[in-house]
Amino acid sequence: MENANKQKMYLKPEAILKYLMGEEKLHTLITTQNTEVNLITTDQSLYEALGSVDDRSKINLNLLVKLLEVVKIVPHDEMAKEERKVLSPERAEELRKSVEWK
Repeated sequence: MENANKQKMYLKPEAILKYLMGEEKLHTLITTQNTEVNLITTDQSLYEALGSVDDRSKINLNLLVKLLEVVKIVPHDEMAKEERKVLSPERAEELRKSVEWK
């Protein structure tokens, strides 16, 4: 049973991309399965993060698997009360630029 007093932390697409790039603070937070923070994201945010990667061979699958293990993924339409959106090339470029994806 989850502790109701745990702090919730929502991971935006930018944070997911930074984690997949190996950003140290997020890496530590996710890989140590922090007992004081519930990590949450939506299927839309995960889709945007993964969909914005040009060269998918650069995605570390071990990090992705750990993210899927630790982070609670909720449906975007339930959390935001709106339909999911198709990732536009402009949005993908915006995300890549915001995290300086290499």
